[in-house]
Amino acid sequence: MRERVAAKIPGKINAIRRMPFGMFEVVIDSEIVYVDENADYLITGHLYDTKTQEDLTAKRSEEVLRVDFASLPLQLAFKIVRGDGSRRVAIFEDPNCPYCKRLEKDIRTLNNATIYVFLYPILSDDSVSKSANIWCSKDPADAWAHLMIDGQAPEKAAAGCKTPIDDVLALGHRLSVTGTPTLVFADGRRAPGMIPLDRIEQMMNASAPHAAAQAN
Repeated sequence: MRERVAAKIPGKINAIRRMPFGMFEVVIDSEIVYVDENADYLITGHLYDTKTQEDLTAKRSEEVLRVDFASLPLQLAFKIVRGDGSRRVAIFEDPNCPYCKRLEKDIRTLNNATIYVFLYPILSDDSVSKSANIWCSKDPADAWAHLMIDGQAPEKAAAGCKTPIDDVLALGHRLSVTGTPTLVFADGRRAPGMIPLDRIEQMMNASAPHAAAQAN
């Protein structure tokens, strides 16, 4: 089955499994698709169980995209700690991303949180320059807040200042981070795109036991 799929569908095949209705679920790169036994026909979209009304594709995607938070190279991010810092989340952000700016304004009220910001400049060369300036500032977290919330551009980075931007871009590629913002919670679940603050709070609370275990 893997050979048939590989011959007809481009991309890295990460998993294949037979579904109860006769087709196969195929995880290609980070996308879930469904094919027949000969891989002649391909279906994209969400699969629902009509009995339970459960979105099976969304549930499976959460499993496929889950990240081992403990293995994240957090030294490539700068850290923002509020309150006791007990709830942890990592966020991939681009300094020119309008949704990231909205998110930053929303999460200012997060308490008892540790936020790891991975500068992920994928929108433009200007994003790369701003990310480098942020990283090389005396206080990246403060410079980031001034840029994203106040619209105040950071000072130009000193000549020769080294940044982890290339490493973060490679990390994002490995994790199939295709847009910003992308949030990764302590239990490994991720949330791509702009999500409401109450949903962020809910997911951080649910993952808090994992954060505590990692801290210990």
